[in-house]
Amino acid sequence: MTTAAPPIPARSSVPHFRTLRDLSAGQLRDLLALGERLAAGRPPEPDPRPLAGRSVALIFEKNSTRTRVSFEVGVHQLGGFPIFLSESDTQMGRGEPLRDTARVLSGYVDGIMIRTYEQETVEELARFSRVPIINGLTDLYHPCQLLADLLTMQQEFGAGRLGELRVAWFGDGNNMANSWLNAAAMLGFELRLAVPEGFDPDPETLERARGETSVLLTRDPKEAARGAHVFNTDVWASMGQEEEAEDRSAHFRPFQVDEELLALGAEDAIFLHCLPAHRGEEVTEGVLEGDRSRVFQEAENRLHGQKALLVHLLG
Repeated sequence: MTTAAPPIPARSSVPHFRTLRDLSAGQLRDLLALGERLAAGRPPEPDPRPLAGRSVALIFEKNSTRTRVSFEVGVHQLGGFPIFLSESDTQMGRGEPLRDTARVLSGYVDGIMIRTYEQETVEELARFSRVPIINGLTDLYHPCQLLADLLTMQQEFGAGRLGELRVAWFGDGNNMANSWLNAAAMLGFELRLAVPEGFDPDPETLERARGETSVLLTRDPKEAARGAHVFNTDVWASMGQEEEAEDRSAHFRPFQVDEELLALGAEDAIFLHCLPAHRGEEVTEGVLEGDRSRVFQEAENRLHGQKALLVHLLG
């Protein structure tokens, strides 16, 4: 006799961060304001240690440098206790159902961050968890990185200009491109995506954003670059795509961000990259290390943006 799966619980009031759209536009702006405060060295108010006595599980099914360190340090700085869990450290790696993992961990910790492959993994955890679930990265979305990117833009241009900017994306229509689409729709800035044929962003995410803000999808990098305030790219082959690297290189080579392309942007244009970067592939050494580059400020802002998120969800 086959046992039926338990019904999916009704949506609770527990706040999650599965994508940027789990926030309202106002909440996103509030998070960026708090992130800027934290980046300036000012603690949260009224409690500088809002996670005191709380624990956060950090589940990693994908390797990480920035996500792991920024979350561990961030939880600690806010007074909490981070618990790192790799796939080999948990029963998830041996096939325990996600619904069971969610319900068990909910009884031990106050929040769960997961860096994984499928977006459905995050959604399943959220359906059964009694504590907030944070998407640390999936193949579909990378919302924590967007908190850092938007915070960097705000530091550079000011909060009041965010909705007036033109952001250009070059290369793969991957989880970062999808997350930029969500960010543009929420904050109202113009987004230009220069993507080779066959590598478009998620169709549903693209169409929804097009209904809410100005989105250009083009095969011409120069068209996307003209007048842009923010240039952004990512590696041509992400984790799990290493065998496709040679084929992808042939498609993406014309979309490299070099000095000539950057010169087409606004006078105050900046360059962003979520890192790690492959110098000489998606970006030249001159751009990455040049005076327009904000990539290491952006990397540091992973810490500040995620601390603001933790305060919002748990504090």
